[in-house]
Amino acid sequence: MRRRRGSLLLLGLLALPVSMLLAASIGEVRLPWLTTLHAVLNGLGLGQWPVAPIQQGIVWDYRASRAVVAACCGAGLAVCGTLLQALLRNALAEPYVLGISAGASTGAVLVMLLGVGGAALGLPLGAFLGASLAFVLVLALAARLDGGPTRMLLAGVAGSQLFNALTAYIVSTSANAEQARSVMFWLLGSLAGVRWGDAGLAAAVVLPGLLASALCARLLDAFTFGDNAAASLGVPVPALRLALLGLTALLTATLVSIVGAVGFVGLVIPHAARFIVGPGHARLLPAAALIGAHFVVLADIASRLLVPQQVLPIGVVTALVGAPAFAWILYRSGQRR
Repeated sequence: MRRRRGSLLLLGLLALPVSMLLAASIGEVRLPWLTTLHAVLNGLGLGQWPVAPIQQGIVWDYRASRAVVAACCGAGLAVCGTLLQALLRNALAEPYVLGISAGASTGAVLVMLLGVGGAALGLPLGAFLGASLAFVLVLALAARLDGGPTRMLLAGVAGSQLFNALTAYIVSTSANAEQARSVMFWLLGSLAGVRWGDAGLAAAVVLPGLLASALCARLLDAFTFGDNAAASLGVPVPALRLALLGLTALLTATLVSIVGAVGFVGLVIPHAARFIVGPGHARLLPAAALIGAHFVVLADIASRLLVPQQVLPIGVVTALVGAPAFAWILYRSGQRR
């Protein structure tokens, strides 16, 4: 069984570049796989293959960077969901339920529409400050309610509604029709316009975040039996929970600032990963990251193909797939009981 699960993880890792190459070859301008591969190799400095300049620009400057951001977004959000579900012992925990994403959206919209902070406060930093504020408010409210995973989840729902209302108010009162349309499209999740700078930022935050969470895998297993059991095993429960919640805030804020709010990834993917590799976090975290990366890359492809001559917000595609998938997971878990 362990060998089979390890083989599945290896297969998923090897298949990820194929999914990303597929994403780089599909769009309004269809390109042959070989041309796409040559353009990517040229961009990586691994050859000087004969590719037309316009095709090189389409593949490397636009589609390849978009595929990297999509993979980082899927992996990061899936790991955030896995961490939160373990720390709070709640199958519905995810960054959006805890208000982290809503706070990041509010901070980003303040920068986009009102110019808060000017040039010194860019979109990523604005989103991170918004997410941090939401995170602090949720922690404070949960502490006033005597803490606990369930209380924190309820505090997160309240914080999420508050920041969503603030975002809607800012858009309604400060944006013209074109700005409102652009912001709402972005809030639903959009990879349009991402470039290698965005890909570098996403990778620089997500990859260390994945490594840090993997180093805590055994400690996370102890949370399965409750805080008291984890503490009896020598786990520094308050410090670890605070550190990993801060990590999810950082990952979510960074990804929201780049692609907007992409829902259902942090909720559904951890459950799918558990179904495949089991509950042990040593395998669950890398499995969730790989499945999440594949899921968002393929969702991005679908967003460009479902409606001719139009690109759908990627959050619409993830919700269309994620909602039925989550319902099926709930149905299967109910049958097992």
